[in-house]
Amino acid sequence: MTSFTRALRRKPARRVAAVGAVAAGAVLLAACGGDGDDMSGMDHGSGNSSASATAEAGAKAGDFNDADVTFAQMMIPHHEQALEMAQLADGRASDAEIKDIAAKIEKAQDPEIKTMTGWLESWNKPTAMESMPGMNHGSGDGMMSDADMEHFKGMKGTEFDKMFAEMMIEHHNGAISMAKDEQKNGKNADAVKMAGDIVKGQSSEVMQLKSILDRL
Repeated sequence: MTSFTRALRRKPARRVAAVGAVAAGAVLLAACGGDGDDMSGMDHGSGNSSASATAEAGAKAGDFNDADVTFAQMMIPHHEQALEMAQLADGRASDAEIKDIAAKIEKAQDPEIKTMTGWLESWNKPTAMESMPGMNHGSGDGMMSDADMEHFKGMKGTEFDKMFAEMMIEHHNGAISMAKDEQKNGKNADAVKMAGDIVKGQSSEVMQLKSILDRL
């Protein structure tokens, strides 16, 4: 091979390298151009969206008061007991409406528990109170005692349906009262909204449960 031929073969490589260098320089200039405040060329999608979401979450996390904390800390175990009651309906309940309400309770309250737990964690607050003297059966919060729950587990058929309706009415009324307190005294917009959803949804279920009791 002659030196002339080798020179011809080397030229395209140099031309590609030169084009690559020009392209890289153009990208660098585009990224660094402007007055420094315009970052539209720098990861226009996920970076800015992520930063905005983080800032929004931070703003929400800081926007709460003691009423919001108490609402979440007390409503979590309240919801957990409602879920336990609803799950007992499987294999024990005989009334179709009771089964339907139990399924609705599971669908609504399990996600709410996760949401409230997330709030407390973002607020750097414990997810449960060390002592909760108000959370017991007969105090107005509608919580069932351990003895009541054990008795409830032994029921089946119409007997179970009746006790489920009676106990869930009381349980829901306790949750509605707690939610109304949050609507009145809470600061966090998301917590106040959830409280409103609880009042609306559980008030409707109380009416349905009373109707069931009337015909059982």
